[in-house]
Amino acid sequence: MIEIRMRMERTIIVRFHTNQDNFDSDYERSKFFRSLHGWKQTVPKENKKYLYHRSGLLDEFPHVKIADSVFAVAAEHMRRVEEFFDKWDEKVEYDIIEAMMEFKKLTNSLNTRNNK
Repeated sequence: MIEIRMRMERTIIVRFHTNQDNFDSDYERSKFFRSLHGWKQTVPKENKKYLYHRSGLLDEFPHVKIADSVFAVAAEHMRRVEEFFDKWDEKVEYDIIEAMMEFKKLTNSLNTRNNK
């Protein structure tokens, strides 16, 4: 029997915390989340509704949303994530955990579960 193993990849798990008191307004806090996760915009026109997806940082590369404030990315994308969080450094705290895992398998299984 031949067993094919997926390649283990260096993966970064990011956990972040927003303190509402650090933001100037609810709009600014919403801007942070939209910039990170993207958002869906509905535009009504006449008797129709048009739905648009507005991209956020995490749309730029594969990621896995583990919880509301926790996600995993391949290590190769971490520089971009750090640059994003550095722009929000006075308002958002984040921690990282480095791990070795089959990131593609994790991505597929969690995204399948989240889309149900």
